[in-house]
Amino acid sequence: MTRMTVTLDPNLLEQARQALGVPTNSAAIRIALVEVVRKKQLAEALDHRGQIALELDQETLQKLRAGG
Repeated sequence: MTRMTVTLDPNLLEQARQALGVPTNSAAIRIALVEVVRKKQLAEALDHRGQIALELDQETLQKLRAGG
């Protein structure tokens, strides 16, 4: 973990903490950062939607789902 000093809007931080239902500011900030990264990764994945040709038939897909 990295320790740093930042200046944050206390009202916004409190709103985020309450909205997330967490007891600490640190938890609210961590969850918010994780969510920002997740949304960015999802957007990047969606940008590739329909661009990757997968040639799987139903039987192969079922085998993959079954783990073998």
